[in-house]
Amino acid sequence: MEVLVLNGWAASPHAWDLCSFARGARLFSYVEQLDGAAARVFADAAEPVALVGWSMGGSTALALAASAPEKVAGLVLVAATPRMMEERESGWKGMSPRRLDALLRGLELTHGEGFFGPPEGKPNPYMMDDRENLDRGLAYLRETDLRGRLLSAFANGSAARFPVEIFQSEHDGIVRASNADFLKSVFPHAAVHLVPGTEHALPVAIPEEIDAAVGGFET
Repeated sequence: MEVLVLNGWAASPHAWDLCSFARGARLFSYVEQLDGAAARVFADAAEPVALVGWSMGGSTALALAASAPEKVAGLVLVAATPRMMEERESGWKGMSPRRLDALLRGLELTHGEGFFGPPEGKPNPYMMDDRENLDRGLAYLRETDLRGRLLSAFANGSAARFPVEIFQSEHDGIVRASNADFLKSVFPHAAVHLVPGTEHALPVAIPEEIDAAVGGFET
């Protein structure tokens, strides 16, 4: 079974170093996702594939799954959201524009080192990229809203015949824990794993759990 890994905004490929499954997977940076590379590989796949998406990559994974559910062997959503930004009118819990801009500033100040405080002794899950790419990613995060598309594609869970695993930190300041509730409403059969603490970089925080979720698709 082929596994496609969709990385997060400003994320280093080293974010997945601790995940055993990733050594045989195909990893797409956020830039490759924006350029459509992941979508092309997904569309051309001869057999159903597993999609593993973290943060912004989780949004890409959701979009791909909605576009062709029959091509999905399994879906792992890691700190994933269909809508990054908050909406005070509707009560949607997300990031404020000020906080999103602060993420870019923090990345610039640290050059990716120590961004979001990667766990000591583990790979740095973030990197510094050129400003044009970073701004493209920020625009995607500001504008993307997949809620309606997901609800339409997976109405009553009827179209989602593949297993779904959802990993979400309980107090993540980037992707709020309530996102897991929305995703569970889209995929009623999904397994939801709430991780204690505030860690957004779950691929380096809980690699064994993500490995087990991906491995379960092959059994």
